[in-house]
Amino acid sequence: MSESLPFSRVHIVGTGLLGTSIGLALVEAGAQVTLEDQSPSRAALAAEYGAGSVHTAVSREHDELAANVELVVVATPPDVTATVVSHALAKYPQAMVIDVASVKSSVVDAVMASASPDDSGARKRFLGTHPMAGRERGGPTSARVDLFTGRPWVITPVSDTPVELIGAVSALIRVLGATVHTMTPADHDHAVAVVSHLPQLVSSALATQLQSVSEDALSLAGQGLRDMTRIAAGDHELWAQILQHNAESVLPLLDHFRNSVDSLEKALHAASTEGTQRALAEALHAGASGVSRIPGKHGGQSRFATLVVVIDDRSGQLAALLSDVGALEVNLEDMSLEHSPGAPVGFVELSVSTEVVDRLAADLSARGWPIAGESQ
Repeated sequence: MSESLPFSRVHIVGTGLLGTSIGLALVEAGAQVTLEDQSPSRAALAAEYGAGSVHTAVSREHDELAANVELVVVATPPDVTATVVSHALAKYPQAMVIDVASVKSSVVDAVMASASPDDSGARKRFLGTHPMAGRERGGPTSARVDLFTGRPWVITPVSDTPVELIGAVSALIRVLGATVHTMTPADHDHAVAVVSHLPQLVSSALATQLQSVSEDALSLAGQGLRDMTRIAAGDHELWAQILQHNAESVLPLLDHFRNSVDSLEKALHAASTEGTQRALAEALHAGASGVSRIPGKHGGQSRFATLVVVIDDRSGQLAALLSDVGALEVNLEDMSLEHSPGAPVGFVELSVSTEVVDRLAADLSARGWPIAGESQ
């Protein structure tokens, strides 16, 4: 981390996945971090992981913390984020305050509305943010020091947000390994509705259908189903809050998605009619076109090829494959493993540059690795 840390004393309120991960990264960067949570056991667990030290409500400790803390990070569920931010602005009058909630308009509006008209200082010490990072499971036990590395981190300044605050928080985000993206609160909420909130609903709706599926049918499930339903296992209560706060942005997307599903259903109902296959193909092609617009590594357009390699279901095979890829001096952009329980083999998808995929396929084949397929 080459950039200097803009805040040396940081207080984190909320020690779930994001709060604990921020604490871990800040401690590694050299900051003095204190932790606070409604659940003492969760705060203690985050401290044991190395995310900071637990702040206790002893008056002397509170006075020292209030006088010395430079930044307060509010990492609580969205239902209470605005209240906690407003409380932090009053409790720590010298500190800057940021939040990391997944929705911004409702939080920012509530914080600004709670500040008295003559208290512009408090309003100018707050900046809404949202790191676009997470995992299927929450809580401090899922935290990672590198959770934000290479991930987008949105800041949502308003008209009177000081340039100095924007600069300091942006520097902090870069120290944590993330890339800064600046949006209005409304633009942020529209964007995450598309790339995060609608996918969560679609994944959950699809996974719901599996409740009535026989075990024999589920035993045939491959990586495609697992990929599409993976995020459905997330924190249901947290997601209910997020979706409620961003309903205004999500509803139009659901309507549009429903229209797409309706069109597919009509085409399938007319399966014996001339032109049905073409209509289905066009719909599927539109989906492929959408996938091609998702940015690849480093934010650029994805131009990678996928090589599928067969590996035996025995110890050391994956490590041996990766060792051979490294020996061939090929940069691996991404990797996924597909393996069904009880199957004697698995499939490893290696994403590499289109310029090297043919050479990699030939070299791995020469080393004895069966190649199951290649796509560009």
